[in-house]
Amino acid sequence: MQEKWLVGVDLGGTTIKLAFISVYGEILHKWEIPTNISEKGKYITVDIAKAIDEKLQELGEQKSKLAGLGMGAPGPVHMATGLIYEAINLGWKDYPLKDLLEVETGLPVVVDNDANIAAIGEMWKGAGEGAKDIVCVTLGTGVGGGVIANGEVVHGVSGAGGEIGHITVVPEGGAPCNCGKTGCLETVASATGIVRLAKEALQNSKEEGELRNRWNEAGTVTAKDVFDAARNGDAFAQSILDRVAFYLGLAIANFSNALNPEKVVIGGGVSKAGDVLLQPVQKYFEKYAFPRVAKSTKLAIATLGNDAGVIGGAWLVKTKIAKL
Repeated sequence: MQEKWLVGVDLGGTTIKLAFISVYGEILHKWEIPTNISEKGKYITVDIAKAIDEKLQELGEQKSKLAGLGMGAPGPVHMATGLIYEAINLGWKDYPLKDLLEVETGLPVVVDNDANIAAIGEMWKGAGEGAKDIVCVTLGTGVGGGVIANGEVVHGVSGAGGEIGHITVVPEGGAPCNCGKTGCLETVASATGIVRLAKEALQNSKEEGELRNRWNEAGTVTAKDVFDAARNGDAFAQSILDRVAFYLGLAIANFSNALNPEKVVIGGGVSKAGDVLLQPVQKYFEKYAFPRVAKSTKLAIATLGNDAGVIGGAWLVKTKIAKL
């Protein structure tokens, strides 16, 4: 009997990442295609099916080689049906993604939230490997999250389990969030939130240093500028970073007090800052976590990068479809 391949798909607003993955979690072939969001994303499932067929033809393989497809999509998901309740950037509302994808690809499909499958990927082959109770916090343009308890994703009654980015950390006077609330973690710990905090601080202070020089030269700053300047000893950048770390450490401590995970994995583009971010977050986590939780829950930077989603999608196929 030939060994089956698992198909992992990670749907993003700009690109769709695809991979053929072994049952052992090894990426055999990976590629990406642009995300066509025109006409409310109606061509996305067709594009995915076409991309898979073309790759199989290129490799000289048959569709029977594939055990199934696991996909991460933005927004809350109804797990029983694979329905996307809402994906604002794609124009989807009550969108039957699983059904449409099965029709187009001819494969069995399982769908979950994109942050959840990134968490699954890190649990299987990344920084959370070996742990069955982990939380993954994804710091990118926004802040996503996935909660895994005893090896299973926590979805909640309406598919919104793990929405860590919308924990309120600034209860009074916080910035507006895209979700409609104010003061969410996303407004202060995402890349856009960090830039907002930096710009506000620069506008309200005359303090000189590397970060201000970057601001003066480019007319703007990035989250990377803040981290690089802080790493180089810029006290002003370090003060901004400390504020970000306070909010993130407080949020991680609070949900860890409730869940007591073995590991909290911090991923996404912002996590590339590494120890300059992790160390101050660790300090505030230890300050606000229940002492027993502070000792037993470990914080780590994600290791899979952009591959976490496709590997997590493959795990869904392995465990939910193929039972391998």
